[in-house]
Amino acid sequence: MTTSDVRSALLAADPRLSKFSPLPRILAFDEFDSGTHGWCELLGNYNGRGDLSTVDDHMRDFRPPQLSACNFFDIGTHGALSGTYALKLATRPHKGHTAVAIRRLTMSGRGLVQLETYFAFKSEATLGGGSELDTFGDVQWDGNTHPSEAQFGAFTVATDLCGDGGLRYHTVARYQNTDMDNHFTRRWMAPTVPEPTPREHFEGKVKLEYAADFTAPNPEDWQQFGEPQELCYNEVPTKVNWHYLRWVVDTEKRRNVELQVNDRVMDMSDVPVPPYEERYETLENLLNFYFSVRTHSNVRNFLFLDSVLISVDW
Repeated sequence: MTTSDVRSALLAADPRLSKFSPLPRILAFDEFDSGTHGWCELLGNYNGRGDLSTVDDHMRDFRPPQLSACNFFDIGTHGALSGTYALKLATRPHKGHTAVAIRRLTMSGRGLVQLETYFAFKSEATLGGGSELDTFGDVQWDGNTHPSEAQFGAFTVATDLCGDGGLRYHTVARYQNTDMDNHFTRRWMAPTVPEPTPREHFEGKVKLEYAADFTAPNPEDWQQFGEPQELCYNEVPTKVNWHYLRWVVDTEKRRNVELQVNDRVMDMSDVPVPPYEERYETLENLLNFYFSVRTHSNVRNFLFLDSVLISVDW
């Protein structure tokens, strides 16, 4: 047997890994039954005195990720795809609010980087209320569809990368379920500008309010890629169906490669990756990943991650 044969056999024999398709080197395998594995809240920069009041308004309340057994009022404990716990990101019930989980690594080489996960997205289930809750956005309850589907905004997977003398850039893929008026768009999007930085805010070049979109605040700075994709919400807010996501970027060529969600593979090689004009010190070989969820209604939105696997071809 070749080394490749042995590796394939070992992956196939491990039910935790056999549901993934990793590149040759696995950097991180985060199974949330055993903890958060370094996924933490994204908090903005603050001054040298440790004064948290200097954190930008839009980043003060991103909320930390938490371990969740996916408990709901009607069925009790749902559990994750494998095991009991998933990593849960939960927004505030405030239109435009975002929750973020970030994982911080560094690069020991250049080349392909692949992130894989199984995820689920939901709006918060509510009890009681009048008949007005039977309709929201584009959805009227008819026994098969539920208005909470239109209460979910968007989720994002992204990187924060820097190397080659301080050249910094983000690769970003966002699934927008609805626009800010709660109409279905169900499309994949990427920003055409770099994410605003704390220094730009400090210098007064950018001012973002509490519920601003921190990735790219101007809606005109987003572009769609691929065709619209309908994901499995499954009728009510307490039915959790797990979706497979595989995303590949190239840190040598500083570009996206492709995104797979369930059975659809989208070529992202032409999706722009705008770098920052300014070079960054103390960020050499930065290799960060983040997930975020953003509500477009005054209802909490959730993103659940069963597990995450990060692999490379270095």
